[in-house]
Amino acid sequence: MHYYHLLAPLNSMLNATAAMLLLAGYYCIRRRWVRLHRVFMLSAVAVSAAFFISYSIYHYHVGDVRFQGIGWVRPVYFTILASHVMLAAAIVPLVLITLWRALNGRFRRHRRIARWTWPIWIYVSISGVVVYLMCYQLYKPGYSESSASRTLGGAYARTK
Repeated sequence: MHYYHLLAPLNSMLNATAAMLLLAGYYCIRRRWVRLHRVFMLSAVAVSAAFFISYSIYHYHVGDVRFQGIGWVRPVYFTILASHVMLAAAIVPLVLITLWRALNGRFRRHRRIARWTWPIWIYVSISGVVVYLMCYQLYKPGYSESSASRTLGGAYARTK
C-alpha cells in the first residue's frame, strides 16, 4: 500500500540520471562525437519520459505534498519550485521540436533551438533533484488527508 511513496526517490534518481545524460551529450557534441551525442540525448529523452510517467502515477495516488520548511528557506524553496514548474512545462515542446529536427536531419535548425532547449532542460532536471531534497530529505513532507486516505485505501481516514 505504501509503494507509491517509493516513487518520489525514484523520480529524483530519474531526474539526476537525465541531468547526467544531458551533460554527457553536451560533452560529446562539443567534441563532435555525433553518434555518442545522439545516444546520450535519446537516452535523456527516454529517462525523462519515464520520469514523467512515474511522477504522474505518484501524484495521482499520493496527491499534493506540502513543504514543511519554515523561515528563510520557504521563499527559497518556492522560488526554485515555481521556476522548475514553469520551465518543466516549457521544456516539453522544446525537446520535441529539437528532437524532431535532429531526427529529420535539419541540423542547422536543430542547433539553433538546442541552444535554448539544453540549458532549460538541464535546469529542470537539476532543480527537480533540489526540490526533492528540500521537500523530502531536509524536511519531512506533509501529505494531505485526502491523499493519505486514497493511498492507504481509506485506512487513514478510518483511524481518525
